[in-house]
Amino acid sequence: MNPDIPLQLLGGITAREFLRDYWQKKPLLIRQAIPDFESPIDADELAGLALEEEVESRLVIEHGERPWELRRGPFAEDEFSKLPEREWTLLVQAVDQFVPEVSELLEHFRFLPSWRIDDVMISFAAPGGGVGPHFDNYDVFLLQGHGKRNWKIGQMCDSESPLLPHADLRILADFEATDEWVLEPGDMLYLPPRLAHCGVAVDDCMTYSVGFRAPSAAEVLTHFTDFLSQFLPDEERYTDADARPVADPHQIQHDALDRLKGLLAEHMSDERLLLTWFGQFMTEPRYPELVVGPEMEEDDLLAGLEQGAVIIRNPSARLAWSEVDDDLLLFASGQSRYLPGKLRDLLKMICAADALHIENLGPWLADEDGRGLICELVKQGSLGFADE
Repeated sequence: MNPDIPLQLLGGITAREFLRDYWQKKPLLIRQAIPDFESPIDADELAGLALEEEVESRLVIEHGERPWELRRGPFAEDEFSKLPEREWTLLVQAVDQFVPEVSELLEHFRFLPSWRIDDVMISFAAPGGGVGPHFDNYDVFLLQGHGKRNWKIGQMCDSESPLLPHADLRILADFEATDEWVLEPGDMLYLPPRLAHCGVAVDDCMTYSVGFRAPSAAEVLTHFTDFLSQFLPDEERYTDADARPVADPHQIQHDALDRLKGLLAEHMSDERLLLTWFGQFMTEPRYPELVVGPEMEEDDLLAGLEQGAVIIRNPSARLAWSEVDDDLLLFASGQSRYLPGKLRDLLKMICAADALHIENLGPWLADEDGRGLICELVKQGSLGFADE
């Protein structure tokens, strides 16, 4: 994508301008980001998803059995008929993984790395419904899908910002509104991390939230060191062969810290291991149980393709790739695999193409490495046959 072409989605500014002036800096209201937008699913279909065991869903009822009552799905069908007429919200996570038409919306956001996108959450709110003033620690695009929603934005927040006492919801105790808009279908609001915001439904409305993965420093340190420890032999330990006599045996000298920092730096600065961990971490699927493939042989794969089978990406899978010297590193749903540089074009096609079939895979099926890669991704579950 050319970063200097004005985008309707961004209100006529370029991707370069958006990243320079707004991304993680300040909000942006875009009227008719997707003109004449019609929601691919309606409220009944969204509620239907919330009945399913494998779908993550929540209900927030402002005046329920207690203030801001939270219920977690899956829900029974008759539960929705018992809800009040006003001031409740249904939130369904990762709808893009279950409804292909919702997943297609992410094509509008290809000016950003696909591995940064988390999911598309859709909320349905009755009039007056919302989840209270809050802030997120990640970027989010809020696309209005149906009806109208009033949005207010406020102050920048952090972990010290006071919250209402609530076991599950992080509702701000103090919200200082600075701007206010009513969004209609096709309108979109971009919010950077930590900006306080509050959305309230004007009428029955649906909002699409495109959220982004932003691991915390604590997550990075915890997960990376766990990953790193797999490659370190037990005999590699803190050493002090250059130690000198000490005046006080109870004092920890600063040269001990220097040795410790050297031990850590030696491994923490290994770029190849860091890249391998990061790619695996950022492509971990939200629902790993949905990324499972069949046992099959390459001959079965070839036979299926020759008979007209089409291979598509599993909507629950995540794919990304990087370069390591002359080789390539593929990340597929939390796993990684080194590949020869000759497979670059195949790798790009696997990550980007809507479908793989005998016509676009033809030359690669004759290559042992290319054929093996496609077969392994089908067996892993990141790719699958369209009719399954």
